[in-house]
Amino acid sequence: MKLTDLASCGGCAAKYSAARLEELLQGFVPVDSEDLLVGLAPADDAAVYRLDDDRAIIFTLDFFPPVVDDPADYGAIAATNALNDVFAMGGTPLLALSIAAFPESLPTEMLAAIFSAADEQVRAAGALLAGGHTIRDEEPKYGLAVVGTVRPDGIWPKNGARPGDSIFLTKPLGTGLILTGFKQGAAGTQPLERAVRWMRTLNMGSASVLRSIEPSAVTDVTGFGLFGHAHEVAERSGVRIRLESERFPAIDGALDLARNGVRTSGDPRNREFAGPHLDLNGAPETLVALGFDPQTAGGLLISVPSERGAVLEAEFQAKKLFLRRVGRVEEGAGVVVE
Repeated sequence: MKLTDLASCGGCAAKYSAARLEELLQGFVPVDSEDLLVGLAPADDAAVYRLDDDRAIIFTLDFFPPVVDDPADYGAIAATNALNDVFAMGGTPLLALSIAAFPESLPTEMLAAIFSAADEQVRAAGALLAGGHTIRDEEPKYGLAVVGTVRPDGIWPKNGARPGDSIFLTKPLGTGLILTGFKQGAAGTQPLERAVRWMRTLNMGSASVLRSIEPSAVTDVTGFGLFGHAHEVAERSGVRIRLESERFPAIDGALDLARNGVRTSGDPRNREFAGPHLDLNGAPETLVALGFDPQTAGGLLISVPSERGAVLEAEFQAKKLFLRRVGRVEEGAGVVVE
């Protein structure tokens, strides 16, 4: 039994349309509490609530249908995707609960492998998987609700990018293209294995290095793609982000698939959301497709003062962590792609 055969779409490509989500959230009145440091005004990667002057809790949840057929990979990827929201806020995961929906026809061994791999990933992040809730559903879904901690003065928001900053990515792009290409028979097992390896990689190491750099703004690149998340940072920071398309990092095999016309189900929704705010300047469609590609458990999108960029690159290189400068921040509005 293949997990992906039971899903209409998988991973973060299953996210609700960002454009429709924005419209929906406009009807919510922001919570009035001085201790709610991050909520819906504006929304970020997680909510943050201050307990006292030294402690705040981060709370987030994330779940999605299967992106791969291997149960252990699915559990680990889903766990990584949820845990990474805590790292994107500058925090440390503390506790997690499973959110699970599975058809009763799935063998118990498959479910056990999903839960076990998630538990292993939570422990690797320094947290504990302490329970959860499971319901019956013909389309499998799995993820985590995660609680983390952070100092109130150490939160990394989306809305802090400043003119003069440099923009970096901590993982290559293309997981959506590769997963879709593999399912369509257009990609082999090697690109899939590379994508799985990146999706199973926690952003913990990158976040650990980044703490000493004091970034201006941080988010993780997931279902809305590089362009969608760059748009969120630019809009909420009141700046223009200029991206250099020739510097976009791609997982081996992703660009070939984009060049051959492979697209995910999330691609048109991301174009609807971010497209009106982009100036593509005639960028090649292959790289444009990479920018719109929905990522699952993607890397961090970082805005740091340019004078700290060299230090950041040296620290990542010393830790043998991936890092690529992909643009800069200017005065203005929107996202420009060179």
